[in-house]
Amino acid sequence: MTAERLRVLVTRRWPEAAEKHLAERYDVTLNAEDAPLSPAQLAQAFDAYDIICPTVSDKIDAGVIGSAPRRTRLLANFGVGFDHIDIAACKTTNIAVTNTPGVLTDATADLAMALILTAARRTGEGERELRDGRWSGWRPTHLMGRSLSGKTLGLVGFGRIAQATAHRAHHGFGMNILYYSRSAAAQDIEKKLGAKRMASLEELLHKSDMVSLHVPGGAETSNMIGSREIAAMKSGAILVNTARGGVIDHEALAVALKSGALSAAGLDVYPEEPIVPASLLGLENVVLLPHLGSATEETREAMGLRAAANVDAFASGSPLPDHIA
Repeated sequence: MTAERLRVLVTRRWPEAAEKHLAERYDVTLNAEDAPLSPAQLAQAFDAYDIICPTVSDKIDAGVIGSAPRRTRLLANFGVGFDHIDIAACKTTNIAVTNTPGVLTDATADLAMALILTAARRTGEGERELRDGRWSGWRPTHLMGRSLSGKTLGLVGFGRIAQATAHRAHHGFGMNILYYSRSAAAQDIEKKLGAKRMASLEELLHKSDMVSLHVPGGAETSNMIGSREIAAMKSGAILVNTARGGVIDHEALAVALKSGALSAAGLDVYPEEPIVPASLLGLENVVLLPHLGSATEETREAMGLRAAANVDAFASGSPLPDHIA
């Protein structure tokens, strides 16, 4: 099969440069209206297209993938996370899966720091107060937050994004860095970032003023931060999540925020997007963002072109640069 005859489905609207790249090379169906596809539409696509380019908004489970033989041979995912794709079912049906690692590291680390700052300095509360016409003027004890300098930031997971966050926090804000992960980072990386590995998650939570989550989604990390883990955190600590929504038990988080056990939280991801847990919506001390971790023009374009590079490799019969399974 030649590249010109490959049928490619792009499930959501992509940056123009990435869509143009694919349209010039393949028989491409684009989603100009950017409307999410239904499970039925996704299932039908597996018999109509050689390559599907999904995003985190597409839940591609075993029911959608179905049984072999299917026409689709590659899922070129737009994003680094792939917990929305049933990898086991893809292996069974001989469908390759790729992602877009590396290119969104800096943007997501920037947003993690933005959430830490917003939660610590209470700027979201301040903006809402001002826009609502409730600000009565400057006063010495108004919306007092917390400084970052000298505080301890605990990172759960220590991959690319966590390390980039550590760099910003340590060198930019003078924070002390602790981390918890299955394996230790190289000593030169720890030295460069001023980072120390903790033996357990509980130890990290107990010693950190602020905690930022950087672990993949999936069964192993589902509700990784629940009532027990929150109880292990410092009184008045701050919790930030730019990883996957399912990592936190949001009902337990809401209880801790209401009681003051945690002073604040900052969230960019949720278990059932675009639904945000109702228990959080009325709370002033939680920053809620609509999954903006990689949302810069430069990053989203790079993600699209990285996904397109995997499509090109598949079309030419070359090894897939970002092959997951």
